[in-house]
Amino acid sequence: MNAPERVSQHILDQIGEQHEEMTAWRRDIHANPELGFEETRTSDLVARRLESWGIEVHRGIGKTGLVGVLKVGSSSRKIGLRADMDALPVLELNQFAHCSRKKGLMHACGHDGHTTMLLGAAKHLAATKRFDGTVHFIFQPAEEGLGGALAMIDDGLFERFPCDSIFGMHNRPKLPVGHFNVKAGPMMASAASWDIHIKGYGSHGARPESSIDPILIGAQIVSNLQAIVARNVRPVETAVLSVCQFHSGDAYNVIPQTARLAGTARAFSAEIMNLMETNMKRIANGVAAAHGASVEVEFRNIFSPVVNDKDEADFAASVCEELVGKDRVHRNPPLAMGSEDFAFMLQKVPGCYINIGNGDQEGACEVHNPSYDFNDAALPLGAAFFVRAVERKLSLNPKAN
Repeated sequence: MNAPERVSQHILDQIGEQHEEMTAWRRDIHANPELGFEETRTSDLVARRLESWGIEVHRGIGKTGLVGVLKVGSSSRKIGLRADMDALPVLELNQFAHCSRKKGLMHACGHDGHTTMLLGAAKHLAATKRFDGTVHFIFQPAEEGLGGALAMIDDGLFERFPCDSIFGMHNRPKLPVGHFNVKAGPMMASAASWDIHIKGYGSHGARPESSIDPILIGAQIVSNLQAIVARNVRPVETAVLSVCQFHSGDAYNVIPQTARLAGTARAFSAEIMNLMETNMKRIANGVAAAHGASVEVEFRNIFSPVVNDKDEADFAASVCEELVGKDRVHRNPPLAMGSEDFAFMLQKVPGCYINIGNGDQEGACEVHNPSYDFNDAALPLGAAFFVRAVERKLSLNPKAN
């Protein structure tokens, strides 16, 4: 074991001593989930703990977001560490003691674990202070499609708490505990949600000749939308366009007046996303016009693609390798079609978003599943990553890093 690996093992051992405490924090957050921009209890819990360790706390950044500031020494170097706090409107099916106490809400994506890992790192760094510079602990609200990252940025996040680099982390089900995924460049897709509103002409179901049938028009639009990825996107590119909703009608004997289609689009570049938007509108308008109907298309870009800085990705991978060994750090994992609003922070500050293994045990399920639970065995590893990233970026002996 070389010197950096010995240092990382020492950090893991030290953080391991607070594993039971971290598990209790995580399970308490899991039992008390809160939706985006409503994370008042979670923010209070985080703020109290940070303040108890002597960390300066700034609240109300992006509504329920907060930033903890820990400055040691005289260096002007600064690093940002980010965790998300919000839960999902999902009815939990688990029956363990720490399952959600709020019907219809649960931590189905592991943000309870992400928050806890960053808290564990904050406690360790505040106690040891083996660095020279400033750490900004960024606890973000409303990651699940509500714009929490942009809300914090719009509230002056990086003007008030400038960072030379920034790091975030998400658990990855089916990846064994003790493994990490780190990818330079594009890692996760951009995401848009869209609606197509069709206005036809309603009639009695027994007199279809009197109608302009929005259901028939909608069905043809659905079919034709599938040609966009198949015939308009270059085969070497990656894109997804999914129709996820079709709403129309209320009666058995009435051809309705209107219909609405809705869904999602995913891509790894603005060019492909613009191509999908343009062709969706062309198809929808063309099909509607062919039947004498009118149509309105709403296309909303919600997430940008997650693009990791190459140098920061190499750095993050090297930190992971110190912790678990090269054979457990996967530097070229498959691209993920899921999205993450940490992308907006990466547009402002060079950094890296990594995945930490949540386990491949029997029964392990994907995120956003009503039976999901964060694997507490990963807590010390995630906290140790944040700690070691700080100690290396803000090294007491920069020339030795």
